[in-house]
Amino acid sequence: MTAPTESDVIVVGAGPAGSTAAAHLARRGLSVTLLEKSRFPREKVCGDGLTPRATRHLIRLGIDTSEEAGWLRNKGLRIYGGTTTPFELDWPDLADFPSYGLVRPRADFDDLLARQAVSFGATLYEDTHVTEPILHDRTDRIVGVRSKDGREFTAPLVVAADGNSARLGLAMGVHKRDDRPMGVAVRTYYTSPRHDDDYLESWLELWDGKPRQSNLLPGYGWIFGMGDGTSNVGLGVLNTSTAFGRTDYKELLRRWLLNTPEEWGFRDENMTVPIRGAALPMGFNRKPHYTRGLLLVGDAGGMVNPFNGEGIAYAMEAAEYAAEAIAEAHQRGIGTQSAELALRAYPSSLAGSLGGYYRLGGIFVKLIGRPEIMKLCTRYGLPRKTLMKFVLKLLANLTDSRDGDAMDKIINSLTRMAPAA
Repeated sequence: MTAPTESDVIVVGAGPAGSTAAAHLARRGLSVTLLEKSRFPREKVCGDGLTPRATRHLIRLGIDTSEEAGWLRNKGLRIYGGTTTPFELDWPDLADFPSYGLVRPRADFDDLLARQAVSFGATLYEDTHVTEPILHDRTDRIVGVRSKDGREFTAPLVVAADGNSARLGLAMGVHKRDDRPMGVAVRTYYTSPRHDDDYLESWLELWDGKPRQSNLLPGYGWIFGMGDGTSNVGLGVLNTSTAFGRTDYKELLRRWLLNTPEEWGFRDENMTVPIRGAALPMGFNRKPHYTRGLLLVGDAGGMVNPFNGEGIAYAMEAAEYAAEAIAEAHQRGIGTQSAELALRAYPSSLAGSLGGYYRLGGIFVKLIGRPEIMKLCTRYGLPRKTLMKFVLKLLANLTDSRDGDAMDKIINSLTRMAPAA
């Protein structure tokens, strides 16, 4: 049996959460072991569209987000709902966030983030499927992980970025909270003349048949041009719907797309890959985010935004908070009470930044889970452009923390007043 591989920190999972954590940790001078169960490039179910919130975190990692570097930029959101003519809303012009979003396939996107972490000094192990934590006999703290092929990796701190399966969190006694929202998303790609769209497109009326002649579901559809001749098309449905878990979501996607113009190309004969689905763990549905040497980030900690199903921005945000807490603890001396206090600052940072906002999101998904409320929203709310500008800022969580406009101040006040999720 080979000797365990030792480092300051182990990061399990090289998706956006794990690779971002590894990059920030390596930049701070820590030795980082980054473990990925697959081999890059590898596919992930995702819309592939990034809001300015996610774009900001790419910039903070030093990643070139120019079109010359392979990114497709978008300048806002096109919203269908309540009227036959959509609204085009540009991303808000803010001090805290750039004014553009991005599109990039996840296979390429995740690979790029992992390589960025490696460029900062992290050591990446692909084809390494972590199956269990290694616990200290006396303290019951995590001190490493073991892979499916029997290899052992040791470190005094471990970041769990292993996705919705949350294998490490479960093994450490961190279970899913059923009082938090959950979603499911399905998506595929079609060859389409709309592939070069410079707006992300969101359909806020999701009918399971003919519009206004069938059931209106609490969810959303999306159409994101990829710039390569294809469009990423999908839908997400929330568990506040009575149809949740009892619906053939792949067939629902097809039925919804039959309502779109045939010339757009969203028909089976133009589909380039099978329809695939994934769970969307929302609103901090796994807590605590720190326990006994283990920090949960991204989907492992249920960090998808309940308002819009966005996960990447929040995974990257949490990863940076985790890296800050770990680096501080490392300087204070792992094993000391002072270091433990630094690590406990991680969930506090999450609660302070996102707790109130996610609490509002939980209320929001419960409301739209009621068909009569959803119909009122689509009839009286969606057709009003000023209101939709406010909704865009709220749903995408794009406000200036200081010196914002009246909309920013209202949203920031609401999130401060709401109890943390």
